[in-house]
Amino acid sequence: MGKIIAIANQKGGVGKTTTTINLAASLATQGKRVLIIDADPQANATSGYGIDPKSMTSSIYECLVDGYPIDGSQVSTCVKKLDLVGSRIDLAGAELELIEKPNREKVLANLLQPITDKYDYIIIDCSPSLGLITVNALTAANSVIIPVQAEYFALEGISKLLNTIRIIKSKLNPNLEIEGFLLTMYDARLRLANQIYEELKGHFGDMVFNTVIPRNIRLSEAPSHGLPALLYDAESRGATSHLMLAKEIIAKHRKQQ
Repeated sequence: MGKIIAIANQKGGVGKTTTTINLAASLATQGKRVLIIDADPQANATSGYGIDPKSMTSSIYECLVDGYPIDGSQVSTCVKKLDLVGSRIDLAGAELELIEKPNREKVLANLLQPITDKYDYIIIDCSPSLGLITVNALTAANSVIIPVQAEYFALEGISKLLNTIRIIKSKLNPNLEIEGFLLTMYDARLRLANQIYEELKGHFGDMVFNTVIPRNIRLSEAPSHGLPALLYDAESRGATSHLMLAKEIIAKHRKQQ
């Protein structure tokens, strides 16, 4: 059975989508079958793989609102063994349409159930909010990766997310765990970046990934070419750091089995 990992933080601009795009590609290059669910109306994970939202016959919106099956809504990407269920701007209205549905917090969990054996990892890119779609993602997930930007306000708002995770764990998904805190946009030359890493380690200990994601121009350029960093520039620090992260996650899961 595949592992479902949500990538979430209600703070915008912390690297959720960059992590989704590049972690998924890295897991696939390690021989894992991977599915990305783009659960953000901005659809950046979709366009980051060079997929035009208008070209898709169905998206995560139709799955959540109209009950389309996930299996059949996914498209192949430029990375072997990596599929994607894309997003469109319509998803912004899905919150209102889901309110009337029975078990509205579990719609995504029910949709994913039939396909968990088809993939080793299902990665859900969440929007920068704690709305109903993000709640659906956390209710469906086995674990959550929390990207944390290496900047002054990095820890601001994490308590709100952790509280949401606690509520979901107690009421909707008792098996939800924190996969880890991932430091992103890290610049080792800056004292502040190192302080934030130490602060994270002090607060959360082993829940902080050993791998950190550096600031890297190739990482920023790759989505405009519709490619993950591994295909855009495999030697770049952005590509190699996500590969290290993928290996760290695989090793951790191997130990747990």
